[in-house]
Amino acid sequence: MLFSRRQMLIGLAGLGVVGLGAGGVRYWLGRPENVATHDYELIAAPLDIELVPGQTTSAWAYGGQAPGVELRCRQGERLRVRFINQLDVPTTIHWHGIRLPLAMDGVPYVSQAPVLPGEYFDYNFITPDAGSFWYHPHVASGEQLGRGLVGALIVEEREPTGFIHDHTLNLKSWHIDEQGAFTDFSVPREAARGGTPGRLSTVNGKHAPTLDLPAGQVVRLRLINLDNTLTYRLNLPGADARIYALDGNPVEPRPLGKEYWLGPGMRIELGLKVPAAGNELSLRNGPLRLATLRARPNAEGAGEWPPALPANPVAEPDLANAETVKFNFEWAGAVSVGLDQGAAHSFWQINGQAWDINDKTCADRPIARLQLGKSYIIELRNLSQYQHPIHLHGMTFKVLASDRKSIIPYFTDTYLLGKNERARVALVADNPGVWMFHCHVIDHMETGLMASIEVV
Repeated sequence: MLFSRRQMLIGLAGLGVVGLGAGGVRYWLGRPENVATHDYELIAAPLDIELVPGQTTSAWAYGGQAPGVELRCRQGERLRVRFINQLDVPTTIHWHGIRLPLAMDGVPYVSQAPVLPGEYFDYNFITPDAGSFWYHPHVASGEQLGRGLVGALIVEEREPTGFIHDHTLNLKSWHIDEQGAFTDFSVPREAARGGTPGRLSTVNGKHAPTLDLPAGQVVRLRLINLDNTLTYRLNLPGADARIYALDGNPVEPRPLGKEYWLGPGMRIELGLKVPAAGNELSLRNGPLRLATLRARPNAEGAGEWPPALPANPVAEPDLANAETVKFNFEWAGAVSVGLDQGAAHSFWQINGQAWDINDKTCADRPIARLQLGKSYIIELRNLSQYQHPIHLHGMTFKVLASDRKSIIPYFTDTYLLGKNERARVALVADNPGVWMFHCHVIDHMETGLMASIEVV
């Protein structure tokens, strides 16, 4: 659809133009005049930001900030977003972790055509599950996510949960140099291994920030890994913290423990008992500090631990009658002279098939066909020395067991498959369509580690 000048003026009327900077006008998400057609307008546009002190980074932003503006809605409600592309390249939005109709999934040439520069696309779907989710493109993902096109989508529970204080922590490492200029988002020699890492870690777009929390209260921390590559070894030394949800799905509250490995695309929700005023906690990635959590004076008194969050309405797999499907994730590339010359590379494959990121017909050849309404046990086997956060679009699966670690079964959309690990997950194939199934280390995905699964 062509985006006319009249549509442009109507769209901008519903947005606040909040200032001019080196990157030009900044557009924020806002209520449009015509709420009969959509609830929110969200613009993707270039934006200059300061990640390195005193230096400018030419990012791409949703809603005038990078990471993008946080979207919120309530469980069971319809989310209607008019997405406006003011970049000079095609793009889409994929709603990571949301169980929605295929037409709203944001995968180019599978669920929709790319949104061209100057065009818009209306995303319109029910949010069936409460929890922490996120949104990003599925076009030229390495560059577009790398430049900042990532953002949180929070679906609030229907009823109060007992958490009064709610904070989202967006984790992202940026591929930039000391002058704030972007470096390569994917280097072939790294893509053939663990993935190309960024240089500068940030929380909510700031390097090693100090975040104030109310002393004595139990706060809800939503940590979302928006990174292209990095798996975070999250830890909070000395903190009284409990896990309440994993990847948008509630679990029985339990201690955070020594650390939690949060792969790209994954989320964890913690309840944190904030210490007395003046004390500080260090949120870390292994030994490296990501942020300082500082307890500020608070007149509310001591907070109580909320009960477990209500379960989402995800179908329970019938394990006794489930069919087993096996997927092997393996390295297939050959590192050779001339590898860094910029040519397309294929280093990874699933069941012997490598996805060609330049072939628009790959999804026409699904790696598996599942029967609608039937239960399946899926065996995930990693035949490599590198971790793979395996993500499935459109459906939620239940993690059952692993040969490498103890598993308390839980529902998720992304599972971090460790090196040489074999894991078993299960699902009900309850959403018809052709769904992407891939590693969320982006340069693994773009060099072969993706496939489609059809539910018919």
